Parts: sequence; C-alpha cells; structure tokens
Amino acid sequence: MTDQPRKIVASNKRAFFDYEIIDRLEAGIVLKGPEIKSIRAGHVTINSSFAHVDKGEMWLMNCHIQEYDKIAHEKIEPRRNRKLLLHRRQIIKWKEKTAEKGFTIVPLHLYFSKNILKLEVGLAKSKKLHDKRHAIKEREVKRETDRAVRQY
Repeated sequence: MTDQPRKIVASNKRAFFDYEIIDRLEAGIVLKGPEIKSIRAGHVTINSSFAHVDKGEMWLMNCHIQEYDKIAHEKIEPRRNRKLLLHRRQIIKWKEKTAEKGFTIVPLHLYFSKNILKLEVGLAKSKKLHDKRHAIKEREVKRETDRAVRQY
C-alpha cells in the first residue's frame, strides 16, 4: 500500500480472524451522492460483505450504508451492490484465483486517502477450526505476557 495518511472509516476485523489474507488491493467504489455523506458520518458496516466478479466487473455485495437522513428526495437501498473500480488485468487475475476452491474476496478496510474513498480488499483463504484455535491461543499468551511485563 502507499505511505500517505489514511482516515479509516470502517474495518472488517472478523475477516482477519476467519481468513488468511493472501493478497491485497486498493479499489475505488462507485457511490451515489448521499452515500458518501453517510460514510463520512461513519454510518457504514462492511463486516458481512464480500466481493464478487461478474461479467468482467468486481462488485461489493452486502455492504450496509445507512440512508443519509438529511436528504429526503433521494432514497437509496442501503444494501445495494456497488461496483469496485480496478484495472481489468487485476480483475481477471483475481477471478482466476477465486475460481480455485477455498478462495474468496473480502473487504478489509474502508478509508479516505486524500479525500477519495478507497476500499482495501483482500484475497482470502478460509481458515480451518484448528487455525482459529491457534490464533486465539497466541492472542491469550500475548495478553498474559503484556500483563506480566506491566506488573513488574
């Protein structure tokens, strides 16, 4: 990713627990006017969303952007599919990888970079149950060592 400052609006922490992130991409999103205002206000969730490649285009599915209440004349479906802006060769590469068993595309972070909304998507492979147990055990050991260090 780039070294420029980013203001993170939403993160998908569950994706890091459920999936092993293999590769990452930064994508733009096609939005309507009131949606960007709602996102700036922080009324967005990407926890249960995923990306899908269809007819040479990548789409963000199941992302909830709450309706902006100050605009009454334009009603937009909160969970509508939104097009992601990527280069064609990136879409083709990721479509081939998701055709393999166990791979999926998940959103990781939604952020503003130089006042432009970007979505960081990750090519992810599903973790097995024993991998999740191992991650929980490592996290608990780290917490215990941090507590011990703070006490002494």
